[in-house]
Amino acid sequence: MTQEPPVRRARHLMDPDAPRKAPDPEAVARLQRVQTWVMSVLVVTTIVHLSAGLVISAQYVDEEALSAGIGLSVLAGAFGVIAVASGRAIHKLSLVSSWLLLGVLPGLFSLYLVLR
Repeated sequence: MTQEPPVRRARHLMDPDAPRKAPDPEAVARLQRVQTWVMSVLVVTTIVHLSAGLVISAQYVDEEALSAGIGLSVLAGAFGVIAVASGRAIHKLSLVSSWLLLGVLPGLFSLYLVLR
């Protein structure tokens, strides 16, 4: 009587005879930290680009429509603050912080350019 060799499954398929090991909790924690940082960088970068677009658009408003340039500058500052607050929220930090002043910089820069 000949014995057949055991069926060897492809590595990408589940093998009921060889279950996967439970993930290391330390490795899972490291992965979650990296995912949090990647998420916050993507969100903050995206919103800061929106704020920068508002700063640029405020420079191309007609000189007679000064209020429109000021409005766009205020919006740029508001979106800057939202960018900083969203980054802090993703990291589960307090939203009220002196770091929010950093978000006001695009608006102040834009106001300087519009009013000069």
